[in-house]
Amino acid sequence: MSRSDAHAAIADAPPLPRNRPTVANPRAGMVAVCVPVRNEAVLLPRLLDALARQQRAESFVLCVVFDACTDDSAAVVAARCAALPFAVVTQMLPPNTAPNAGRARAAAMALGLATVGETGVLLSTDADSVPATDWIASNIEALDLADIAAGLIVRSGGAASPVQDRIEAYYDGLARLRRLLDPVPWENGAPHHYTSAASLGCSGATYLRLGGFAAVAAGEDARLVDQAYRLGLRVRRDCAIRVETSTRRDGRARGGLADHLRDLDQSGGGSARMAHPEDVAWRYARHAVARAAWPVTAAGAGVLAEALCCGRDHIHAAAADAETAEAFAIRVVPDIPGGERLVDLAAAEAALATLLLQHQGVAA
Repeated sequence: MSRSDAHAAIADAPPLPRNRPTVANPRAGMVAVCVPVRNEAVLLPRLLDALARQQRAESFVLCVVFDACTDDSAAVVAARCAALPFAVVTQMLPPNTAPNAGRARAAAMALGLATVGETGVLLSTDADSVPATDWIASNIEALDLADIAAGLIVRSGGAASPVQDRIEAYYDGLARLRRLLDPVPWENGAPHHYTSAASLGCSGATYLRLGGFAAVAAGEDARLVDQAYRLGLRVRRDCAIRVETSTRRDGRARGGLADHLRDLDQSGGGSARMAHPEDVAWRYARHAVARAAWPVTAAGAGVLAEALCCGRDHIHAAAADAETAEAFAIRVVPDIPGGERLVDLAAAEAALATLLLQHQGVAA
């Protein structure tokens, strides 16, 4: 996108929340890195330095929304603009509004959408994060295969959290088990489990189709990706897309990672209860069966209903509401009869190790 095109994209964009953006060093590409900021003056320089080291630093624009900041965050960005190798667009939300992570992130994405348009790429990250030098390039490669690119989040700094490390390793193992039981062409056999707005990417058109981030205090990223699955979009959880993020216990979003780590510190992990991996595997295996049965014929509905332990009416209703095999699989697979069992972390880890060994042997 040329300099004049970048100005035109901003001028022709639909109205954004709150005030109009201000633009410094406008040299926008077709990628917008969208960042909400609330009182991050100390950590923002790390993010700016990491973005300046990107392999495609000349091809993106940084879109920053300051959410009720009371520190020097805006001044830190303004002071660095002239020396950065990429364009910077900023917007200030009124300081008298209550901070809201989802609303601020939605505003940052709206700013990115106004800058690069529906055909551009929107990449979300956080002000306390440090993307790897190939972060943008890896996102672009992933989006050649999928509709949503979810990056790997590497925690650093702050006190260690051994229980959280175990929980994350467990969910990574579940992600591998899923693709052993239900392989898809847009994701490899060694994905991660993360759903974090510290590294999410999609096209502007896909973001609009998803309805954007919800104005919630926490969990706006999980809601967005859940909607992507429900619509049958291709979600790629790619370990090649890496972002380092803080493990501080004084996070900005209530109910976010910092609160979660603090709760684990206090409980010693004793409160961690996981769905039994055998029950999760039951669902994954039936996703593969449902995907293979698409599009559903009258004869196939009966066979599928028996395999999924549900009625034909459920099969027909899910098929009528789905446009793709992926959407159908997500909609049609019911909960396991009797519900998922909850077990402690150690029991879940042991059962998962057995399942992975069993199914890796089958795959080999």
